[in-house]
Amino acid sequence: VQLQASGGGLAQPGGSLRLSCVASGFTLDYYPIAWFRHGPGREREKVSCSNGSDESPSYADSVKGRFTIFRDDAKNTVYLQMNSLKPEDTAVYYCAASFYGSCLSDDMDYWGQGTQVTVSS
Repeated sequence: VQLQASGGGLAQPGGSLRLSCVASGFTLDYYPIAWFRHGPGREREKVSCSNGSDESPSYADSVKGRFTIFRDDAKNTVYLQMNSLKPEDTAVYYCAASFYGSCLSDDMDYWGQGTQVTVSS
């Protein structure tokens, strides 16, 4: 089981980035997938989570209206579209999968490597 995150980089305030999380070794459409971030001097934060069902995804208040999580089951990939980026969005972003839980919990079973997002002018 592996999760491969990519798509980070440098963006200007107000700009956009799209992160990708490609799963291998399992079919992610059956499982909750979340994006977390860990910024400098801050605690880890769950940014968004998709249960893989008809339920609406969840978002942290800090990103509501700006970030969108969505899946492409054919590509076994989950994306995080990040718009209207702010300097405080600067962090290492991780995707994670839960095999035994749901988006209600932060306990995830598999983690991808992080991808750095830097928002700066």
